[in-house]
Amino acid sequence: MKAIRSAWETVKEFRRAYVVLNVVYYGLVIVGMIYVAFDPSLQQTLLGAASGAFTSGPLAAVGSAYSGGQVLRAVALTFVVNLIVGSIAFVTLPSLVIPFSGLLVGVYRAILWGLMLSPAAPELRLIMIPHSLTLILEGQAYILAMPGGLRARPGLPVAAERGGHEPQAGIWDRGQAFAAHVRAGRARVGRRGGLRGAGNHPIYQARGGAVRAWVSPSRFR
Repeated sequence: MKAIRSAWETVKEFRRAYVVLNVVYYGLVIVGMIYVAFDPSLQQTLLGAASGAFTSGPLAAVGSAYSGGQVLRAVALTFVVNLIVGSIAFVTLPSLVIPFSGLLVGVYRAILWGLMLSPAAPELRLIMIPHSLTLILEGQAYILAMPGGLRARPGLPVAAERGGHEPQAGIWDRGQAFAAHVRAGRARVGRRGGLRGAGNHPIYQARGGAVRAWVSPSRFR
């Protein structure tokens, strides 16, 4: 329950970004579904590749659980694969190294889902009626994982305002730290150059205001 409550608090804190990600993610799924209606050969190629992945290789266990009617085992394996491989390995961890890469992976996955799971294929029309709920639920998992790496990216320490700790700063924390460095440097220039009023010059104030507005967390809410 604590994990669910924490996730819900994150959604409320960044509700604007959450809504935008939902619109973009499911919108791309729909676009992919519409596209393969005019290019069914592409869908058949992707479905063939997916079928092969579930009959041999690391995902063979998942495929055998589904084909054997082992519902609980299939559910557990699907959850583990989506959590560890789909979310952590391919969305969160890349974001720790390359900014926004997790978002790009999520966009790619949404398009791929649309191309593969379009009801344009006759054999999927009945299957996708109940499976649409699965698609929505799994999509929510990836939508919540996509921006997660942005808040855990290593950056400039912001310990002065946080009781001496040095947590890993997110993108807006690094921006705020940068703005603080700009203000400190501006003050030093004013003292050393005898321009004591330089910090109050309208140009400096406008530039500082622009930096603060850009890095404000409210832009992501």
